[in-house]
Amino acid sequence: MEQMPRPMPPHLYRERNRHGTAVFYVRVGKGPRIRIRGDFGSEQFAANYRDAILGQAPQRGPVAGNGTLGWLIACYQGSSAWERLSAVTRRQRGNIYANVIDRAGQAHLSEITQRTIQQAVEARAKTPFSANNFLKAMRGLFQWAKKAQHIEIDPTEGVRGFPNKTEGFHAWTEEEITKFELRWPIGTRERLALAVLLYTGLRRGDASALGRQHHQRDEDG
Repeated sequence: MEQMPRPMPPHLYRERNRHGTAVFYVRVGKGPRIRIRGDFGSEQFAANYRDAILGQAPQRGPVAGNGTLGWLIACYQGSSAWERLSAVTRRQRGNIYANVIDRAGQAHLSEITQRTIQQAVEARAKTPFSANNFLKAMRGLFQWAKKAQHIEIDPTEGVRGFPNKTEGFHAWTEEEITKFELRWPIGTRERLALAVLLYTGLRRGDASALGRQHHQRDEDG
């Protein structure tokens, strides 16, 4: 089932440039058009949008010099390989890269070794999923960089993350379902949500997009 498109924030407009790339800009009334940088939904995009609404030019931050980690990330995010990633992946990794740039954007690529990456992963040990997402983002960056001949050695090779084993989600018992139904009678949003999830067989993402537009009446009535 196709999900409903996300609504655009006020005064935000989307168009395609001559290269076919989607670009965003803010224009309040008859004021100037202010270009919004970053991937839609990322922290950088949100910050630039807030600045533009206030009539301020988006903050670009210090320009990373050639051969630095920030420079490499900028090159990667301007590549066709980056465009081929899903919007969700670009948004997630874009937020990770923004944090990396804040911390070590001016670091020269020669300073980024396997030990550097492993230490960065270990520093996130208390949040294993975050550590693994960081490693995936950096691995994607440096694998591309090696193919593009920006580097000779991929510092993420041999670096290991953490096991993603979980106990999964608890499946409600009949008693728990009955208890919920007693708490939320028919006609409440909570009861409707339970019915949709329990009796339609839809996945959570599809269930959240279900609406009147999907209702079909029988020919007899």
